Amino acid sequence: MKTLRMLASGFAMLLILGLVNFYIGYHGWLPIHEWFSGVSSAVFWTLFMLIAFAYVIGMIPWPKSVKPIARFFKVIGSYYLACMEFAIIMLPLADLLYVILGWSGINRTYYIAEAGGTILILLAVFLVWGSINAWSTVIRTHSIPIDKSIGTSTPLTIAVASDLHLGNIVGNRHLKKMVAQMNAMQPDVILLAGDVLDDSIEPFIRNSMSEQIKQLKARYGVYAVLGNHEYYGGSIKEYTDLMSSIGIKVLQDEVEEVAGTYIVGRKDKTAETMEAGGRQSVSTLLEGLDLTRPVIMMDHQPTGFDVAAQAGVDVLLSGHTHRGQIAPNHWITKRLFELDWGYLRKDNLHVVVSSGYGTWGPPIRLASRSEIIKLEVMLEGSKKYSEEPVSTKTVLI
Repeated sequence: MKTLRMLASGFAMLLILGLVNFYIGYHGWLPIHEWFSGVSSAVFWTLFMLIAFAYVIGMIPWPKSVKPIARFFKVIGSYYLACMEFAIIMLPLADLLYVILGWSGINRTYYIAEAGGTILILLAVFLVWGSINAWSTVIRTHSIPIDKSIGTSTPLTIAVASDLHLGNIVGNRHLKKMVAQMNAMQPDVILLAGDVLDDSIEPFIRNSMSEQIKQLKARYGVYAVLGNHEYYGGSIKEYTDLMSSIGIKVLQDEVEEVAGTYIVGRKDKTAETMEAGGRQSVSTLLEGLDLTRPVIMMDHQPTGFDVAAQAGVDVLLSGHTHRGQIAPNHWITKRLFELDWGYLRKDNLHVVVSSGYGTWGPPIRLASRSEIIKLEVMLEGSKKYSEEPVSTKTVLI
């Protein structure tokens, strides 16, 4: 029964996708036929449907010999996803204007050609602007006061990045920039708050991205948690073993004691449906800890703020939402989550949700930016940091 439901859902999604793309394709054919009357409709529709379903084609597990072609299709399909969202917004507006002009008695002889040209120009602006937002990273600084002490008056500097989505599109070039920007902060701790991978681990291994990410340097270490996309990729053990081999601990419902501070890493919420044991509650994770010390928790999806506050978490770090990535999706994420991006104070809990460093699908952002978070955790205390190395140990697994 469950299989039948999945098949029915898949068929329904493909049907909707097909209808939407027929609508877009038809509106693409009209100006092309106006501009180039000799173009064959069969050629147009064949090329258009290949592009429209390129992302789906690229996701199919093809034999190794054709994987490079599949990767090319996935890249083309990623950009088309952005174009599709743009078209879903712009084409109904163009249709509405066409109707209004007809009601007004205005001559619409050249409307298709002129509207098609205008939409193409707007699409080009959208893609260029969105690419700049996606590839040019901003660093957002949050100073967070915590009424706890670790025996130092020096702020604890924590560099945070989420949603790297390393794969066929976000690769070593963008990763190298992130490593340089985070290392330039000279952080005490670096935290990677989930979705380091973009589903498949294959391009991460093939392009030796671990050699780049292992260049991250922090005084007390680099820690990560799983996101939903690591679960989708299905290579969690291979990924966590690889990260461990380069000195990055992936916390899975674990707590590390780091320089007098607890770093808590939850399994992603996806574990509740994809793992038999699910994931531990926040209160279980914090059981037995000395809550007079700062507690900083990574939980990829920004949920359960009340529970975290009541359990004694001081700072909660999340990502996942991308702030919608492409407007007006941020209107949706804003309603789905208590906080979809930015900073929120809830009782004694400080919540920071990042819009992410990389992108899912198209490397396009509109009304969101690629970002790295710099946290300056202001603690009570009087002693200065010792220059001696501070050991770390697992206190709860």
